[in-house]
Amino acid sequence: MVRSGVRSGTAGRGVARSGVVRRWWARWRGIGADDRGMTTAEYAVGTLAACALAAVLYKVVTSGPVQALLRSVIERAINVQF
Repeated sequence: MVRSGVRSGTAGRGVARSGVVRRWWARWRGIGADDRGMTTAEYAVGTLAACALAAVLYKVVTSGPVQALLRSVIERAINVQF
């Protein structure tokens, strides 16, 4: 008997496959679930990135053109007439 394009012999296979897929996905998700110690690695990477950014900013701020620009901005702020 055929109803809505699905043969009666294959109607239950989709449900069985979805159960297999759910079990497979749960197994794959569980493989990396134990992440003890990951927070330490994440802090280390974050600290390293912050230090690298600080080094780049230090180099930029201590360069000649940027120092001249900062000096001129500070001098104009000091010499403002009220």
